[in-house]
Amino acid sequence: MFNRFMQPLRLAVAWGFLFFQLYLGIQFYRFVLYFRSGGTTSFVPRPDGIEGFLPISALLSLKDWLVSGAINPIHPAGLVIFLSVCAVSLLLKRSFCSWICPVGTVSELLWKSGFAMFRRNLRPPRWLDIPLRGIKYLLLAFFLWSILWAMPPQGVSAFIHSDYNKVADVRLLDFFLHPSGLSLGIILFLVVLALPLRNPFCRFLCPYGALVGLLSMLSPVKVTRDKKTCVSCGVCTQVCPSYIPVMQKERVMSEECIGCWRCVSHCRAEGTLAMKLTGRRVAVNGLLFAVLVVGIVWGGSVIGKATGHWQTAISLQEYARLIGR
Repeated sequence: MFNRFMQPLRLAVAWGFLFFQLYLGIQFYRFVLYFRSGGTTSFVPRPDGIEGFLPISALLSLKDWLVSGAINPIHPAGLVIFLSVCAVSLLLKRSFCSWICPVGTVSELLWKSGFAMFRRNLRPPRWLDIPLRGIKYLLLAFFLWSILWAMPPQGVSAFIHSDYNKVADVRLLDFFLHPSGLSLGIILFLVVLALPLRNPFCRFLCPYGALVGLLSMLSPVKVTRDKKTCVSCGVCTQVCPSYIPVMQKERVMSEECIGCWRCVSHCRAEGTLAMKLTGRRVAVNGLLFAVLVVGIVWGGSVIGKATGHWQTAISLQEYARLIGR
């Protein structure tokens, strides 16, 4: 019976993380404003968690760590968060996308609003959906090839310690504060597109989602259907935000499954759908699943702080030079 409470729980966690990330953004804005105002505004310490929005920098740090054996001190929290997300995906499907990611949370709000307005959500035909989904994998392949293969270790290290990378978070802030006409147009287009379609950015364009999706294929936890008790009502397929034909599968192996529990929560035949470990015998309790998702992400920051790989080594004097100039 607890499965019926999974959606309110998941949404509470997702929106909790969204508001927390907005709080980090406001704190970081105040930190930057202090230097740009010449110290006339109140000083606010830099929130290190803001580095979670720097996955490219984290990928660079990952290669540097693998080559040098040490985590660089420029954006260490970014790497810690990146590894935590990968760990969640390896263990608990793409739950990061539906439980933690702010883009996923806003996107879900939009397509649900679209459903309320139009009484349905559209799905691109298969001949169009498959190539569109391939875009995010092409983007992922480009980043992985460029950083992990083509870029020499010396170049990676030089870029990590460059002034450009040191203020990558500031540049990202400026992108959202002062978007170009083209950037604003693209964002508005994606927002409008997310009303009739379910999670179009996540489904077609997000390379981060492509990476965690591939990792999630190794997850021991997957939605499993008991065909003996299934009444073939089709509700599980209808409510799936990733358009997975759940009713036609005994075990959902798709890399598009975001671990949202919607199919399990809405199942009309009690016990027919469950999140089960490899072997299909042991079902994972919904509350335990939620605790593990939050615990792994939060635990990553705890480990990062305990091992000294969380706070940046960039001094306030250097920030003054980089931001205030």
